[in-house]
Amino acid sequence: MPSFKIDTSTAVVFVATAPTPKLVNKQTGERAVDRETGAGLSTVGLLISDEGEGNLYQVTVPETGLPEGLTPGTPVSVVGLKARDWENEFNGQKRHGISFRATSVVAAV
Repeated sequence: MPSFKIDTSTAVVFVATAPTPKLVNKQTGERAVDRETGAGLSTVGLLISDEGEGNLYQVTVPETGLPEGLTPGTPVSVVGLKARDWENEFNGQKRHGISFRATSVVAAV
């Protein structure tokens, strides 16, 4: 499925929830990895505010793209943010949504 770039150049971005490892299987604890680099993936909650509207996004980022010490309230910049729609069927029930992925999250200057 295609992905779409999201321009955050005029947005104010804060960490809402600290990064946590993204798991493939919660029962076994198997961590999701980037298919290209093999780096472990994490999910970080970001509050992105632009043009008078703020939204919370759960963004997947390779662990190599996350600095140490990201805590809620930290102002950050997002590099390479993309959105992609997804759809799957589980137990005969169709589900769909939008996933967000970034190359890195860096502390704002």
